Amino acid sequence: MEPPNAAHPAVTAITAAVRASLEDLVATAVQDIWDQVPAYSGSGDERLREDVTRHVRAIFEVFLAGLPGGRRARRSDFRMTREQATRRVEQGITLADFLQAFRIGQITLWHGVLAAAGDDPEARDAALAAVAQIMGVIEVGSTVAAEAYVEAQQLAVAESDRLRRDLLEDLLARRASFAGPKRALLRASGLGPDTRLLVTTAVLAGDQSDEHALRDAAAVPQGGAAAAVAGLRRACAGLRQRGIALAAGVGTVRTGLSEVADAYAEARIARNGLGAAPGVLALPLLTSLDYLVLRDDETARRLIRPEVRRFVDEDVAAGGALIATLVEFAASDLNAVAAAERLHLHVNTAYYRLDRIAERTGCDLRRLADVMELLIALRLLGAIAPRATPQAP
Repeated sequence: MEPPNAAHPAVTAITAAVRASLEDLVATAVQDIWDQVPAYSGSGDERLREDVTRHVRAIFEVFLAGLPGGRRARRSDFRMTREQATRRVEQGITLADFLQAFRIGQITLWHGVLAAAGDDPEARDAALAAVAQIMGVIEVGSTVAAEAYVEAQQLAVAESDRLRRDLLEDLLARRASFAGPKRALLRASGLGPDTRLLVTTAVLAGDQSDEHALRDAAAVPQGGAAAAVAGLRRACAGLRQRGIALAAGVGTVRTGLSEVADAYAEARIARNGLGAAPGVLALPLLTSLDYLVLRDDETARRLIRPEVRRFVDEDVAAGGALIATLVEFAASDLNAVAAAERLHLHVNTAYYRLDRIAERTGCDLRRLADVMELLIALRLLGAIAPRATPQAP
């Protein structure tokens, strides 16, 4: 069917009738959007309905401007759509909901055209020919809307990342007074002057450079530090399945924004304690001993007696049975029987292994100081991993 001619009386009549009922059509379209798209009716933005009303009216005007001469919609007709796409990103409306609302408006417009045509056969023909006009508005308008929305969304993400980065830099510089967007971001993150918080930093395993470090601060969840660390470990495990191996460190629980910088320094110590290995090392879950030997201290390693170093190197190469026995012996409060039970060994085997350790290291395993010396040497030489301690919520 040919597009309606500008001189056709039916086209002129439909255009006039739609324009006369324009405000009613706009109001109906807006109400249909609120009834059919939950994101709009559930929004708390007080300006949203006013914005949608302005946008619907502008789109209907694009249709009416092109109807008399059959002029197809052009991208330049949708300047307001670009503006409104940016507003929808700010208002939390998804792209799918934005485009659905756009289509609902055009359906309402089509019903208005049919109503304006009435029962007049010529007007009905003109109305049917106007379908192409409406489809053009939908096609071009939806394309402009989608492009503008994605562009605005990318800008919003970039701005949000910049704001988060700037805020974290301020906290690391020990600034504790914030206003505007930074204060809003703190509030949205649940961080305040008296908030118990954890700071974590992560890098790709093997890259200890702060230049590429990820840093974050978060309020301690109800389950305490242990729950937060467990969630971080799950996230790192998921990334590792996708080929991304992170080394992450977590500082101790702190209170208040003024302590973020100190918590970050602790998180770096923990992260560096992993060396080139992937994983999560959390200070709140370490023993005091493990923390004391966590730093990469070559001087401390040089102080390890040669016979102890030789014992560690040889037993690691042989599978670590003696080291495992020593660790369980210490964990069992120097009780060889309990250690044997935990290792599922005959008690005589446990005693034999302890005697071998004493013979090869020159240590008396009945003396706590000697046992501590061996445990520290094992940690400094990387023969045993840090032992976690229970963390209260």
